[in-house]
Amino acid sequence: MNPIWKWTLGIVLVLLIAAFIGLSVMAGSPKDAYGMVRYAFPHMHRGNLKPGDDAPDARLVSLDGSSHFHIREKTGARPLVVIFGSYT
Repeated sequence: MNPIWKWTLGIVLVLLIAAFIGLSVMAGSPKDAYGMVRYAFPHMHRGNLKPGDDAPDARLVSLDGSSHFHIREKTGARPLVVIFGSYT
């Protein structure tokens, strides 16, 4: 194998590993990074929701961090506010 190809392959592998580590830190864990790549990225540009539209049903983690719920379980006559962020 040509030395240029070895260096190119090595650099590409290092960049992929660095991207995965960065995504793992950003997502919270390697498992969450895999979930983001597997499920979120392919669907990022789909949909056409506008303010005031009904939210699609999704499974969310509650504030205690251990229980999960679906948006449809919490909606009813009252509005549901979902905040995406980190409070540390």
